[in-house]
Amino acid sequence: MTLRRACVMGHPVAHSRSPMIHGHWLKTLGISGAYELKDLTPEAFPAFIADLADNGYVGGNVTVPHKEAPFGWSTNVDAAAEARRCGEHPMARERQADGRNSEHPWLHRESRRPRARLGRTRCRALVLGAGGAGRSAVYALKQRAPRCMWSIERSRARRTSQRALGSRRTALTAVPRLLRETDVLVNCTSLGLGGKPPLEIDLGPLKRSAVVYDVVYVPLETGLLAAARKRGHRTVDGLGMLLQQAGFGFRKWFGGNPRLTPELRAMLEADIVAKTPK
Repeated sequence: MTLRRACVMGHPVAHSRSPMIHGHWLKTLGISGAYELKDLTPEAFPAFIADLADNGYVGGNVTVPHKEAPFGWSTNVDAAAEARRCGEHPMARERQADGRNSEHPWLHRESRRPRARLGRTRCRALVLGAGGAGRSAVYALKQRAPRCMWSIERSRARRTSQRALGSRRTALTAVPRLLRETDVLVNCTSLGLGGKPPLEIDLGPLKRSAVVYDVVYVPLETGLLAAARKRGHRTVDGLGMLLQQAGFGFRKWFGGNPRLTPELRAMLEADIVAKTPK
């Protein structure tokens, strides 16, 4: 029987814990398969993913800086991916691709947890970052609280995405003013990721009742989350998104019913803490 293989494609990609997660599920579920890291430069990525099946993979996750690249050739695109113009989980099957979004369910579920619950009231969310993760966050939050008002920071948010999301973009200089009215702050940039510059933002104007999310999970507590926690804000790290994405892909590529257990999260947390420079 041919070994089913999947991978995560990015550049850099060494920080990803996806192989650890998938490997854990493959072992506990007794499934024969493999999940690997594929570090691909922007120049190498198009040719590799175009021949994903010929390269021996049944599918894969796409992460920075390639998140938006698969959208143009994905043949099965859901509403979330259409809204944010980005495919997350290409499936290798007869040279066709599944571009369905797997990021937005994470924020949708996390927003219902007691520590970060959002009521269906008129609130304002400020999403930092206008890439795939940023537009996905806007889409997810709108499902939870449709009456919210939205701002996407960074001018590269495309007009098509703004129309699809019903969002409003704003310039970086407007962030301090917007923080005074923000109920949910979400960092969807790579700033704060190990090896990247920190996210430079003054949380002074932010409401004390605001919830602060960060999609970065290495380090587990980013500078943004540490600053928010010290101010008394409710915080949510990016590990939840990683686990939700992993389950989404695993079921498609390997089958079975992968469980998001406290033991799995504890294993990931311990590995991240152990390998994060002090």
